[in-house]
Amino acid sequence: MFLVAFLLTMSFGIKAQDKKIKWKDIAESKDESFFETPEAKNIAENVLLYQRDIGGWPKNIEMQKELSSSEKQNLVKLKADPTGCTTDNGATCQEMLFLSKIYKKQPDDRYKTAFLRGVMYLITAQYKNGGWPQFYPFKEGYYTNITYNDNSMVNILNLFKELKDKTGFYSIEVPDEIAKMVQASFNKGIDCIIKTQYKQNGVLTAWCAQHDRETLEPAKARAYELPSLSGKESAKITLLLMSIKNPSKEVINAVETSTAWFEKTKITGIKIETVDKDRVVVQDPNAEPLWARFMELKDNRPFFCDRDGIKKYSLAEIGHERRNGYAWYTNEPKEVLKKYPSWKKSLE
Repeated sequence: MFLVAFLLTMSFGIKAQDKKIKWKDIAESKDESFFETPEAKNIAENVLLYQRDIGGWPKNIEMQKELSSSEKQNLVKLKADPTGCTTDNGATCQEMLFLSKIYKKQPDDRYKTAFLRGVMYLITAQYKNGGWPQFYPFKEGYYTNITYNDNSMVNILNLFKELKDKTGFYSIEVPDEIAKMVQASFNKGIDCIIKTQYKQNGVLTAWCAQHDRETLEPAKARAYELPSLSGKESAKITLLLMSIKNPSKEVINAVETSTAWFEKTKITGIKIETVDKDRVVVQDPNAEPLWARFMELKDNRPFFCDRDGIKKYSLAEIGHERRNGYAWYTNEPKEVLKKYPSWKKSLE
């Protein structure tokens, strides 16, 4: 019953009671009173069960779902199997956030231990060049690319930033020895971001959703996710760089050049609507700017793909399934443009 009341207190832009509660909503909730409840404690038991011995968690698990005895026994048996541990779709970082929040209200050494194991998992999973794969241990295929997709790497670096800066956002403090490792890992991650920023005709622009772990060049993922410049993932990368105190010249340059690229590539005069269960582009001179999810590396031209991997240059040219089953446009860079003036002023 508490979850119903909990939902009613949350604001997501739509009526909360009309939306089935999701694990992400629980983990990211700002309602601290929830983490004092027996229900939160029951969920924490599930979070502990799902964590593998290596320190990570699998993805797309609704941690709040009640488990049967046999399901719990199976999870205990899976503890030693690291397969499927990932940071994709918020996995691992969301579980660590939840453990931190409940530890603040209901201290339990098991929560702290699991959190610290998560930190060590993330440190261990990092490439020497500073990037992270989508899965660790490695899952063969495009998953071994440096993964900015869906903000996977940015989520890790934001977590590390809070820990190294001792902001108190996470209630669990890391020992000095681990704190030094977190600092080093964060620095390597930022260096990787700087090195992977794509240079187009001699000018720095933005980032691809994936970069090759060896060459650092933009890389392909799924058939319809071709090497490109990303209007979506690049936004959170830039916001992360903006959040760094006393930024280096390299970080400042990366922010300035990526912000200039966002300004250059914004699309005005259109909005995306669903008409008769089909997503269409509608002309609207008053619409807020949008950015394409994928843009050509050579000239920033937006493109779209079906599962055959063939580029099309309008949303209407691809099939119904992909047209309506993927986010081809984004408005996330508007936060970059909004924050840029105050960030620039803060450097003075």
